[in-house]
Order: sequence, then structure tokens, then C-alpha cells
Amino acid sequence: MVVGRWPVAVTVVAALGVAGVAAAVPTTISTGATASVPAKRLRPPGPRIGDCSIFPASNAWNREIASAPLHPLSAQIIAHINSVGGKFVHPDVGSTFGIPFVVVPASEPLVPVTYDPYGDESDPGPFPIPLTAPVEAGSDAHVLALRQGTCELFELFGAQSTPTGWLAQSGAKFDLKTGVLRTIGFTSADAAGLPILPGLVRYDEVAAGLIDHAIRVTFSKTQRGFVLPATHFASNSSDATLPAMGMRLRLSASFDIGSLTGQAKIIATAMQRYGLIVADNGSNWFFQGAPNPGWNDSDLDQLKRIPGSAFEVVDTGAVQPG
Repeated sequence: MVVGRWPVAVTVVAALGVAGVAAAVPTTISTGATASVPAKRLRPPGPRIGDCSIFPASNAWNREIASAPLHPLSAQIIAHINSVGGKFVHPDVGSTFGIPFVVVPASEPLVPVTYDPYGDESDPGPFPIPLTAPVEAGSDAHVLALRQGTCELFELFGAQSTPTGWLAQSGAKFDLKTGVLRTIGFTSADAAGLPILPGLVRYDEVAAGLIDHAIRVTFSKTQRGFVLPATHFASNSSDATLPAMGMRLRLSASFDIGSLTGQAKIIATAMQRYGLIVADNGSNWFFQGAPNPGWNDSDLDQLKRIPGSAFEVVDTGAVQPG
């Protein structure tokens, strides 16, 4: 599963509030985008989309790690990452590219899902994903849908729609109210067995001035193991100086983000407070978000000046061997 920088068409744009609360929910809300965000509005604590909190406040995705202890191999892992691929942060999100998602009502019709080849590790359909839902451009072809009312998240990898349903390589559903993990050893729509949507940076968050969750990131080489909440690996290497799926990294507090402005500064602040979670094999230091015409691509390019050497690995638990 390699995430690249691919264009994606933004079709329908919903009117979302600062917290991602829809003023009026149509059958689908494409990309989770917001054309305009009210300048002043109090947002509830914790990340939210639609009427749903994105996992409980205690969930790993929502946990601040600014003061978490360093991993004993932090320096070696960062050095190894930078020796085998790109050495600078890269925003894999913008005005016309990223990983889109849809928000659907509780009444959204269920659609059959057929899997090949990872059906034995996937949640069986049917899923409430409209056949018109946007598919991520590129080889990963992710499709994400959040169902309001039940606050369940449905995600597919390698997906394509047919006249009667979805074909996908793998898929999973997550209960956003409980945050129950995947079965140990199972993948999801992501190599790590993690959900994708909670780790995406979204324009409505940046417009509100706060990203209060960890951010999904990819690396070109990983180790055969995972750190909870990840449940799956995608490597044959036992090298402990490679990052493991689910491993947490943060932008060092010593890195001065004062020179950054606008959207870039808000994202960098989240990287210091909540960090990054290794979610997939892909281009080094690529972090993902949902496409939106409100993104300022030139503004986001400031993040490309942040070197990987400015990050450190934190200890959030033991690596579970593959």
C-alpha cells in the first residue's frame, strides 16, 4: 500500500461548521470538505466529524505525546529512516489531492462488498458506502465513509465500484464510540490495521485553528512488527532500527516553528503535541489529509523545510513481533 501524490476531483462540497458538524446532511458529503468555515465558533473538545466524536478522548489517536518518554532506539530509527528515502516532511494533501471521505446518514442503504485477496482479514459487507463515493486516485484507491447516528467508520482499500456493489482488496469497520481494535494480526484498509480517517489532517480543523489528534504518516521501509493500536505489519525485516507499524513520532520541541505561518504552523504544532503514527509503507515522511479547495498549497509547502532529523521516536509500548 503505497500512498503517492495524486490528483483527486472534488465533486460535492458540504457546508460544515468548525467542528465538522453538517448544517444539512445530504445523502453524501464528498471529501469532508468545507467551502467556507465560520470565523468564530466554539468547537467541542476532541476531534469530531459530523455528529460523531472520533474515538474517546483516551484513545491513542487523541493522546498528547509531547512529554512521552523517548524510545531507547529513537536516534537509530530516525537515522535509518533518513538513510533509505526522503529526508524531509512532505504534505500529501492539498486543494486537489489527498484521501477523500464521505459522511452518510444513518439511513444510507447498505451495499454489497466483495474482497480479493484479503477477505479473510476483512470485515464482511454490506457497507453503507454509496457507489458514488469518491475513490482516492492512485494505486491505493481508498474509500472512506462515516455513518452518522451509529458513528461507525467503513474503509476500503483497492476499491472500485460496480453496478451492484464494491470490489476491494481489504476493508474494515470501526466503532468510533468505543475505539475497539482490529483482531491482532488483521489488516484493515491500511497496512497497520489502523483506521485512516482519524489520522487525516482536515481543512475544517485548520480553519478552526486546532488539530488535536495524531497524523497518519508513511515510510518506505518498516520492520516486521507493530505497536498497539496497530495490529498488523507489512515487512519481512527484523531490524529493530526500522519503524514499526503503529510507532509514534513527534516533532522535537527544540525545533522552532516560529518561522512557519498559517496552515503549516497549525499542522507543525500538532506534530509536536500529538505526533505522527506509522500507518503504511509508502514515501518517506509523507503525511496525509483530506482534499479541500480551502488548502493553500503554497502555505503547506513550508512544511517541506522540516527535516526528518527534527523528529524523535517516543515509547508508547513494546513492538509486537510479527
